[in-house]
Amino acid sequence: MSNAPRTEEDAEYKKLCENHKHLIETLPKCNGWWTPHLHNYNGFWLSPDILKANLLLHTYFKSHPTDIFLASFMKSGTTWLKALVFSTLNRHCYTFSDHYLHKHNPHSAFSPLDAESYPITDFTNSSTPRVFSTHFTRTMLPACMSSCKFVYVCRDPKDVLISMWHFMNKIRSKDLPPLSLDEAFELFCLGVSDYGPFWEQVLSYWSASLEYPDKILFLKYEDMKKEPEVVVKKLAAFVGKPITVEEEEKGVVREIVKLCSFENLSNLEVNKEGFEKFGRLVNIEKRDFFRKGVIGDWKNYLTKEMKERIDGITAQKFKGSGLIFTATG
Repeated sequence: MSNAPRTEEDAEYKKLCENHKHLIETLPKCNGWWTPHLHNYNGFWLSPDILKANLLLHTYFKSHPTDIFLASFMKSGTTWLKALVFSTLNRHCYTFSDHYLHKHNPHSAFSPLDAESYPITDFTNSSTPRVFSTHFTRTMLPACMSSCKFVYVCRDPKDVLISMWHFMNKIRSKDLPPLSLDEAFELFCLGVSDYGPFWEQVLSYWSASLEYPDKILFLKYEDMKKEPEVVVKKLAAFVGKPITVEEEEKGVVREIVKLCSFENLSNLEVNKEGFEKFGRLVNIEKRDFFRKGVIGDWKNYLTKEMKERIDGITAQKFKGSGLIFTATG
């Protein structure tokens, strides 16, 4: 952060705050998952702080052609993918016996674009490539990012719902009653969830990946679980640092997968205690980023009717897009 006087930017920031306040007062709102309300902005539901972060992003952020963005809907495998991307990009900087991830949560390796902070962090001295993370839909990002590379991960919406419901209840304001599964399910189906609707957000990246396959690597969580080594090699090639024959023979890919596995990361002391800070106000316990990391946990919570309703919405929303989710039961 820069502490130097920024009179012109301060004036611009004050104007932004006024615009934000006006938006909050005029936008449609609905019950939130971890905040009292979500507001519909350009077709997507955001909490007041996240909406402000989006305004800040459009006002101040300047992208570099070499930037890499990791994008996802909440609870779609973000923590795991951050670990994989970071360790793949920086595999020549650390040994697997003394690695950055042994001492730091994966979220600390990426600068979050969704965190409201001012003065704006100065990234000009960051190493190249700069790596960022976001849950914003593709259409809500500044146009300057269109020339950059994105890695996007999606997940079966039924598992997303259950994972997000558990997570939100952990970070939900203590002034609010617990969020019931029935309420979370209904809100999710209506598209009312942080950064939602889920289906529209996924489609924004899927469509872009078809149009710009060299700029957007679209991954499925389920495929990552089945063939993690294949995904690591895809990631390495996509970010411009392909795995060499020598590295493959030395087992580098296998070591990256082992290092970033749910079993390993969730059992590291650094991920069992302490908080990860996002912006000025949000502190999340590191252990809350690790729950089960499995496919099909929704079966333990959703009724047959619930399952059929979500599957029906998914089929309708994705019809004609070419995007298909493998059934998990």
